[in-house]
Amino acid sequence: MSGAGMCGPGYAAVADVPVLLEKYPIGQGFLARYVGMSRDELRALQDQQFRRLMVRGWQIPFYQRLWGGQGLEAGDIAGLDDIVRLPVFDKSDLMASLTAYPPFGDYHGMTGGLGQGGQRGPVVLQTTSGTTGKPQLLLFGPRGREVGNLLVARMALWQGLADGDVVHSVYGHGMINGGHYIREAFTHFTNSIFISAGTGLETRSAVQVRMMAEFGATVAVGFIDYIRKLADVARAEGLVPGEDIRLRMIMGHLGTEDRRGLEEAWGGAKAFDWYGLGDTGCIAAEGPERDGLYVWEDAQFVEILDAGGNIVAEGGAGDLVVTCLYKDDVAPCIRFNTHDVSAFRTGLGPHGLPMRRICGFLGRSDNMIKFKGISIYPQAIGGLLGGMAELTGEYVCHVRRDVAGYDRMAITLEHREPATDPTRYVDLFRQGLGVELEVRLVAPGTTSDLTQLDHRQKPIRLIDERDA
Repeated sequence: MSGAGMCGPGYAAVADVPVLLEKYPIGQGFLARYVGMSRDELRALQDQQFRRLMVRGWQIPFYQRLWGGQGLEAGDIAGLDDIVRLPVFDKSDLMASLTAYPPFGDYHGMTGGLGQGGQRGPVVLQTTSGTTGKPQLLLFGPRGREVGNLLVARMALWQGLADGDVVHSVYGHGMINGGHYIREAFTHFTNSIFISAGTGLETRSAVQVRMMAEFGATVAVGFIDYIRKLADVARAEGLVPGEDIRLRMIMGHLGTEDRRGLEEAWGGAKAFDWYGLGDTGCIAAEGPERDGLYVWEDAQFVEILDAGGNIVAEGGAGDLVVTCLYKDDVAPCIRFNTHDVSAFRTGLGPHGLPMRRICGFLGRSDNMIKFKGISIYPQAIGGLLGGMAELTGEYVCHVRRDVAGYDRMAITLEHREPATDPTRYVDLFRQGLGVELEVRLVAPGTTSDLTQLDHRQKPIRLIDERDA
């Protein structure tokens, strides 16, 4: 038998994008489907998807071990109301799976495995950026991959992306998933022109801003820290943001970052927040009113849990736990604890959608510092620096233990002008965080080696020297 005769259906046939667009509409189709839908109708849709997802989950060795270890059997989880009976898992469990079942782990459910001679459908292999440790393997089937792309396109179109917009992306490539799936979303499902510039290592920052001017970039997508830096680079290259580079939209993970300062740096461009992970795809995004991030609840089920695994009170902050209702092909994601902290906003938004809203990214529970009895999320510090034109917005936190055994915390801030008196910023953090911290003022660009801003997807904001 020839090798050609053994080939199964290809990526496009398996994905069946027209069917996916019916299930997960974008553009006006999204609004037509969901505006006016009740919460009960949406819950019924979620429950139907969850039941199908659980059938797939019980076929995956990873979940068989995870759930069986809790004494659960197939059929014990009758529907979405029972989801709280399932244990959560996190990245450490996935990394343990990769170690125990190399090289691809046992959480993917690929028949026969990669390279083992068994039949399987098409698979996309990427990794995370490794922000919180060793990069994690990410595996996607065609349907799961393209639904993830559709959710990004839905976000962009709802926020205002128009036909013919020139989109400049600073998401990284290589093995990292971010740049690839963002490119796929915009090129597969919008009529924009997409520029895959990547990080500062892939395309030097000075080259990037000249490209933005030359090609008429109107939209920038990527991590906010680097997009903000590009505004300074543009000025250094003699290009005026808002005149020579006329961005009107910026889409990125704003979280607690200074939205107003970013918009002013780019001459009035409107910045939109969204939230997602490599494991889950796009989870939530702001709409045109920027009144909270709407969870794509036709595709994602989100819980917010406390440290004990209990659902937090309405409006309370806790760990985001995500179930991807749509990922029922390769690598299902069922009660994944992101360890990203957020909170549900009370009430529904003004658009008539039944989707709940979250506040966005507030910090990481596994990167939280308990200092003098106060919980501090290093990523949230940027939000306190808004509107201070004398600062670049770049910072890094150091935690150390002194000879007496006491913890000390210092924040290094980049200051545009020579400055020796940090009192203003000490007072700012005392009022905003409720604790007094040391503050060091340094020249622009000084922290880049520590934060690795030019080549990391997410800059390092905390350096813990207590165990050094």
